[in-house]
Amino acid sequence: MPWLTLMVDSDAEHAEALSEALLELGALSVDLLDADAGTPDEQAIFGEPGEAPPGVWQHNRVSALFDADRDVPAILRKAASNIGLEQPPKYRIETLADNDWVRLTQSQFEPIRISARLWIVPTWHVPSDHNAVNIVLDPGLAFGTGSHPTTRLCLRWLDINLQGGESVLDYGCGSGILAIAAIKLGAARAAGVDVDSQAVTASRDNAAANRVGSVQFYQPDNAPQGSSEELLAGHPYDLVVANILTNPLRMLAPLLANATRQGGQIVLSGILEEQAQDVMNIYRQWFDLNAPVFEEGWACLSGRKR
Repeated sequence: MPWLTLMVDSDAEHAEALSEALLELGALSVDLLDADAGTPDEQAIFGEPGEAPPGVWQHNRVSALFDADRDVPAILRKAASNIGLEQPPKYRIETLADNDWVRLTQSQFEPIRISARLWIVPTWHVPSDHNAVNIVLDPGLAFGTGSHPTTRLCLRWLDINLQGGESVLDYGCGSGILAIAAIKLGAARAAGVDVDSQAVTASRDNAAANRVGSVQFYQPDNAPQGSSEELLAGHPYDLVVANILTNPLRMLAPLLANATRQGGQIVLSGILEEQAQDVMNIYRQWFDLNAPVFEEGWACLSGRKR
């Protein structure tokens, strides 16, 4: 059965209210997008922990999905009236054909070649190189599928630098991909920590899918033995990896330094290229840092603890 997609351009003042009104009047789903996406006026509104919410775009496109038998123009007029607009905004309606949505979604996610020997392979694909280190991973609720530059930068660092037998901490583990990769590349044991319970669940499921047993995932307040701070300070790791964001990396610097043994290494990513120097200045208190590595505007930092 086909559906109808309503596309409405709205200013920042009315976009969210219009979205809610359409949902109340029977929209199956509503998306809010940047109407200027793909143009020089495209506006980034991504924030970081500790920053004020960035809000919506100046020019918004509201996309609402309806059953094919609904009177969409009448619904839009009613929604506009409900939020105090005298006239409905300009709009267009498109027909969305029925599809095998599972297959269509899966077709967007192909195996990702990280290096000559390291691949990320969704479960519905057969590995192209059975002799490679293949990490089985599907897109999910947690960050880290190998498609983002920050994840690839960390994975390549692990591929090049792990010698085998290390203990590894993945702080802000997301999908668990870095801890899982570390074990598959020869680390003796690994732990992953994330504040998001869904990320911890996803990491455990991904570890099981990859038949990786020597890795633990937990939230900071649910460490296997006491608080995570006590655990990290008492059992420092050979390698600490943190692929998160710049502000958390600033705040977590003392904790991550304490979690790294003397002579051990640290890898940091999730850092915009222009923020790299600031983060390096902080971590130089504890680490001798290497030259940063950049990809698509993102930075990966690494170093050894003095």
